[in-house]
Amino acid sequence: MKLDYGPLAALITDTTITEIMVNSPDQVFAEHRGMLVETGLRFIDERALWDFIFAVLHADSKDKSQGTAFDGTLPDGSRYSIVLPPMTPKYPCIAIRKFQTKRMNLTDLVNNKSLNDKAAHFLSQAVKAKMNIIVSGGTGSGKTSFLQALTFEIPSEERIVTIEDVTELKIQHKNWVQLLAVKNGPNPVSTRDCLVSSLRLRPDRILVGECRREETFDMLQAMNTGHEGSMTTVHSNSPQECLTRLENLLYMANLDLPLKALRTQIANSINFIVQVKRLSNGQRIVSEIMEVSGMEGDVITRGPVFTLDNKGELVPAGYVPRCIKTMQARGLNFPEGFFDPSKQFKRAA
Repeated sequence: MKLDYGPLAALITDTTITEIMVNSPDQVFAEHRGMLVETGLRFIDERALWDFIFAVLHADSKDKSQGTAFDGTLPDGSRYSIVLPPMTPKYPCIAIRKFQTKRMNLTDLVNNKSLNDKAAHFLSQAVKAKMNIIVSGGTGSGKTSFLQALTFEIPSEERIVTIEDVTELKIQHKNWVQLLAVKNGPNPVSTRDCLVSSLRLRPDRILVGECRREETFDMLQAMNTGHEGSMTTVHSNSPQECLTRLENLLYMANLDLPLKALRTQIANSINFIVQVKRLSNGQRIVSEIMEVSGMEGDVITRGPVFTLDNKGELVPAGYVPRCIKTMQARGLNFPEGFFDPSKQFKRAA
């Protein structure tokens, strides 16, 4: 179905624009090369904005009478979020995250200076060795795009199940099953429902677009009971905050378990947290890679594998991950001195 984007048409076709935000008929912002700018574009009047909002919902087969907040996908694959009055005081608002036709892999991210060869090689080996990975980051930091890049490192013969509430991940593997959580409508399906169903589909790996609620417990259970190499994203601003966020999400599942048991579940399920962030100039980078190494008493132990040095460059912290023996046992090896920050490394193309 063809959708008339009205005054937003130029932004939709501009490949340098990654996100569009309409606050009111005469206030339209856009993210241009990572920077937020006011565009000067406007809808003719309030009625024109409402007509556009209704056209978007109709194109996505959404019933406007079913709520005041909607998430979905535009005909070109871009993601949208809409909020309507009375959730907003006066005007409807819409944010559009544009569909990216090129799916970046780790090599692309190295070329974009989002990370370096050594960190990219480490993450490639970690994915191939079926380490469980969480991509952590704040709003607009590129969590899903980075998770997408990691999927290129998954061996082609493996069976993958993805779970999202809005389709963003595009997996290049033939043996891929896509599950979608549906919030609105007569038969809502939660992310947790999808996770429970995915376990019966014989996946090698489960990828969840983002853990936000009680489904976190099921995701950790899957990681710890035969679905190694699974990955997800979590909204948090540091690896340490990510662990706290996971604890809070587990509490949301109303589990009657002591704190130590919850932390043990986290420690036994996750191998690495990859922290991504957006810099003030709009560039998105990996700022830290941390190993979750186990438990000591009531505390989750962790070790920094890669950190930013005083020049802002991502370098090994001199810490050799405890799970390196597991990775080696699975046929993944690293050159001698790989984790020495003074040793250079060039990743093979």
